[in-house]
Amino acid sequence: MKTVLRALTALAATVALVLTAAPAQAAVWSSTDRWGTWSSNGYTLYNNVWGSGYGPQTIWANSASNWGVWANHPNTGGIKSYPNATKYIGKKVSALGTTTSSFNVTVPTSGVAFTTAYDIWSSDNAHEIMLWMNKYGAVGPLGTLQTTASVGGHTWQIYRGSNGANQVYSFVRTSNTSSGTVDIRAIAQWIRTQGWFGDVTIGNVQLGYEITSASGGKDFVTNSFSVTG
Repeated sequence: MKTVLRALTALAATVALVLTAAPAQAAVWSSTDRWGTWSSNGYTLYNNVWGSGYGPQTIWANSASNWGVWANHPNTGGIKSYPNATKYIGKKVSALGTTTSSFNVTVPTSGVAFTTAYDIWSSDNAHEIMLWMNKYGAVGPLGTLQTTASVGGHTWQIYRGSNGANQVYSFVRTSNTSSGTVDIRAIAQWIRTQGWFGDVTIGNVQLGYEITSASGGKDFVTNSFSVTG
């Protein structure tokens, strides 16, 4: 019996040593606060749980370009949150040089309602450009369909409307993608050519997940994200 006990004690010590030697990787930053924010390398991350009827949401980040959220919002209508990473540009459309953004995401494709979307603002927040890179579930853009066009490296159905506070231009990609590069300058110049806005200053460029529902808890992961310009 003593031999058996010594063997079991040795085994337990070995298991404890293995578990201690290989701890789970912890994120550099995380927050369950609705308004949790974190800044790094010129970018700011926002948990941004702003809609009514929301559930719990946790944002985490290893870096400004590698971050994600776990969200458990009920299967009801209305946007619950827009967790995002943001970089400020601060240049007029006419003064934009090469201004692009690249992204790669891993997102749920069933049991959810959301879009992976860029939100690009004029500096006075009077104009909002949304670039819908993928969408799942019962979600749709604001406004009315204006045209279908290829601009900025992608083909979109383009909607125009107002939310009562600002003008919204929604570029909904004609097929879903989880990675790619968008030419922000080309899109801003195209809108200006339509006469929808003038030589506005481009302010915040955001990429995130506009989540309506994610019942039971879903993971949205930004594998990489960058803005140049």
